[in-house]
Amino acid sequence: MEKKTFVTKDQLDAITAQYPTPFHLYDERGIRENARALKAAFAWNVGYKEFFAVKATPTPAILNILREEGCGTDCSSLTELMLSDRCGFTGPEMMFSSNNTPPEEFELAAKLGATINLDDFTHIDFLRDTVGYIPETISCRFNPGGTFTLGESEEGFQVMDNPGEAKYGFTRAQMTDGFRKLKEMGAKHFGIHAFLASNTISNEYYPALARILFQTAVELKEETGCHIAFINLSGGIGIPYRPEQQKNDIAVIGEGVRKAYEEILVPAGMGDVAICTELGRFMLGPYGCLVTKAIHEKHTYKEYVGVDACAANLMRPAMYGAYHHITVMGKEDAPCDHMYDVTGSLCENNDKFAVDRMLPKIDKGDTLVIHDTGAHGFAMGYQYNGKLRSAELLLREDGSVKLIRRAETPEDYFATMLFD
Repeated sequence: MEKKTFVTKDQLDAITAQYPTPFHLYDERGIRENARALKAAFAWNVGYKEFFAVKATPTPAILNILREEGCGTDCSSLTELMLSDRCGFTGPEMMFSSNNTPPEEFELAAKLGATINLDDFTHIDFLRDTVGYIPETISCRFNPGGTFTLGESEEGFQVMDNPGEAKYGFTRAQMTDGFRKLKEMGAKHFGIHAFLASNTISNEYYPALARILFQTAVELKEETGCHIAFINLSGGIGIPYRPEQQKNDIAVIGEGVRKAYEEILVPAGMGDVAICTELGRFMLGPYGCLVTKAIHEKHTYKEYVGVDACAANLMRPAMYGAYHHITVMGKEDAPCDHMYDVTGSLCENNDKFAVDRMLPKIDKGDTLVIHDTGAHGFAMGYQYNGKLRSAELLLREDGSVKLIRRAETPEDYFATMLFD
C-alpha cells in the first residue's frame, strides 16, 4: 500500500508561511469519514456507541468533531473527565476506565454521571466508600490471563499479547464474585470490558475478542442473574504504519462481531446487549501528521538529516522503536536512493524518527511529513531539554486551516517554576 499525505506541498507551503514548524496537522474530512464508517459497521446493534479514547488525542477541536459524529469519550484521569465535560459530553456519553484510581477521580466521574468501569475487585468497596454508593450502572474490566494468540491473519501478521502480565482487570473468578457483590450493593445494569492486544492489523481480532466476552457474559448472567447491559470491546484495532501493511476493513470487522453476537448472545436471550468500542489509534492515527523541516545535515560515520522536530513532539520512535513513514514533500516520485538517520535535537541518541531509512535526497529547507501521528502523537509530548510543545492545526473540509492549539512559549515553560 502506498502511503500518501492528506495534504499537498502547495497547501503545506502556504501553511508553513503562517505557522512555523514543527506542528501536528489533522485531517477533518478523514476523521469524519472514518467515524461514519465505524458507525455504519456496527449499525446492526441498536445500542452501539464509540467512546473515543481521550488519551490518544486530548484536543478540544478533535473531540468536538467526534461528538458531532455521535461519539462519546473514554476517560482515564481527572483532567480527561474535565476536558470531556468542558467539550459538552454529558453523563452516559462518558466512560471512565481507570486503574489505581485516586478517590478524587471516582468522585468526579460519579458527579458527572459517567459510566464507571472498575479495574479491580477491591475497587468495589473503595468506590462505595469514596462516593457513598454504588451506581445502578457499573462495568468491570475482565482480564482472562494467560497469553492471547490469534494466529496468522491473511496479511501474515500474528496477533499475540500477554494478558497475564498486564496490571489491568479482574480474574474470571473475581468477575463472578464482583458482579454478585455489586448486585447486593444496588447495581442493576452491568457492563463487561476487556483489552487483549494492541494495534492489531487483522480483521479477526475484534470478532475473536467478542466471542470471549460474549461467552463470558452468558456465563455471568447464568451464575449471578445480573442484567448485562453492554459489552465494551475496548480498543486494539490497529492502523498500517508501514506501507506494506494492509488496512483493516471495519465493515468486515463489524460483520464478524455481528455473527458472534447472533451465535452466542441471541440464543441466550441477550439480544438487547449494547456493543461499545473505545478506539483511539483507529479513529485518529492516520488522520494526523507531524510536519517538520530539515535544518541540518551531518556526514560522519552515517548520513544524518536534522529536523526541527524531536522526540518531545513524537516519542513513539524513540520509546518503542516504532516505524512512522516519512514523505519528503515535492519529492514523492524521486528515487529513494539515500540512506539517512532522521534526527531531532534532544540530548539523547534515541531521538531519531528514522534509522537507516531509504529516502530521496534531502536538502536543508525541505519539508518532511511524518505520517500517522493523529493518535499518541502530540498527546505523549513532553518538555525534556526545555523543549516546548508544538502547535496543532486542523485542515478543514473546505481546505482552510485552523489553529486548534497554539505552540507553547518560554513563558508557559516557566509558569509553574518558583525561583524564590
